[in-house]
Amino acid sequence: MASVWPSLPLAEFEPTKNTLILWAQVVGKVRIARTPLVNHWWNAPLYLTPRGLTTSLIPGGPGRSFAIDFDFLAGSLDLAVTDGSGRRMALAEQRTVEEFHARLMELLDELGLHTEIWPVPVELEGAIPFPDDDAPRAYDPEQALRFWRLLVEAERVLTAFRAGFVGKNSPVHLFWGALDLATTRFSGRTAPPHPGGAPNCGPHVMHEAYSHEVSSAGYWPGGEGEGFFYSYAYPEPSGYREMPAGVPEAHYDAALGEFVLPYEAVRTAADPDATLLAFLQATYEAAAVGADWPRAELER
Repeated sequence: MASVWPSLPLAEFEPTKNTLILWAQVVGKVRIARTPLVNHWWNAPLYLTPRGLTTSLIPGGPGRSFAIDFDFLAGSLDLAVTDGSGRRMALAEQRTVEEFHARLMELLDELGLHTEIWPVPVELEGAIPFPDDDAPRAYDPEQALRFWRLLVEAERVLTAFRAGFVGKNSPVHLFWGALDLATTRFSGRTAPPHPGGAPNCGPHVMHEAYSHEVSSAGYWPGGEGEGFFYSYAYPEPSGYREMPAGVPEAHYDAALGEFVLPYEAVRTAADPDATLLAFLQATYEAAAVGADWPRAELER
């Protein structure tokens, strides 16, 4: 089982990640510009497919909807419209964010799907508007494939974990602000206004995202090593950070304000699925017990 979880040294993935996160933001902003707000910005994320990532269907006007897909097996970005039309561009040919943004907007125009987006990256320090970001960018198709294959395995286990909760919980989806794959459980109670702080995200962004009490978990390709699985609660209940993390390799990171489990510890475990599920369950219970969630009503 361990062999299906690919290694992803961030030192090797970093140049491609820095490009991919900006490309994903351009694509995600097309979706968010054309869809009504859904609670907690669930109209924004991307989803896993058998070949990469997708926006899922986006309204294109009466009688027409479309999707934008990253196809990491073919190395392309595909636009498919419900009337049978479509366009494709090769990812390796897009050398700058400026070129990627301009080409995607051009293809949308060719398909009669002109879309105005706010062209500024979010959640990134020193953000440069897409039309002005003309710095050369690296894109290694093999690194993108490794990242996607990691997400496929993580999505499978996160979906199994999600199935044990009958209360309100999110799909397993990829937020392009930080390129993290996540699923979130809700207690059903409202939460105090989030203090915010993410770059280029106004207070309304975090207020909507954290309008209700949550326990959230996922994978983030950041930090050191090969990234990590995380789990956090908002608001954080008293005693939360002292609760067991489920497996010896996991701990509470005070700087991040969340439990973390190195991806490498999961990938190299004798039973990666069981290791990750133990972490997810224990850290959820830390939130649910600490905040006195009505568990009998919420859990299967």
